[in-house]
Amino acid sequence: MPAYHSSYIDEPHVPTIGNVAILPINTKIRGPAPIAEDPSRPDIIEESLDLFRANCLFRNFEIKGPADRLLIYFILFISDCINKLAPPHPSKPAPTYPEALKSLSTLAVDHFSLPGDAGFPMNNLYHGPKDRNEAGASLKVLCYGKK
Repeated sequence: MPAYHSSYIDEPHVPTIGNVAILPINTKIRGPAPIAEDPSRPDIIEESLDLFRANCLFRNFEIKGPADRLLIYFILFISDCINKLAPPHPSKPAPTYPEALKSLSTLAVDHFSLPGDAGFPMNNLYHGPKDRNEAGASLKVLCYGKK
């Protein structure tokens, strides 16, 4: 059984940074991500959450385009979030809602590696930005939606 791919792999003229797609999201908050043309269609974040359980069980994943690389990136981030919320020991209770919220908020603003950085875990699958302008654009997309 093959892994599930992003429904955005066949989209024409998708902007990319490195070889990762910049896809629309369903939000009313203004930022560098494109606005979704069809708000009834699931965006890449909803798609990542829906496909997380199925795709994280696959050992191999054929990357069919830049949208699949973004899907993989989100699946890794979701996995980090789940690991952050897991109790440190089976005998210890899971964190309370305020503790979990604080933990995930900290994870969201912590330093993270981007494709092309030395600490990025999957540099063999991702190309780094071509130049400093593209690197700055990728940080703006990932950090708080600032443009």
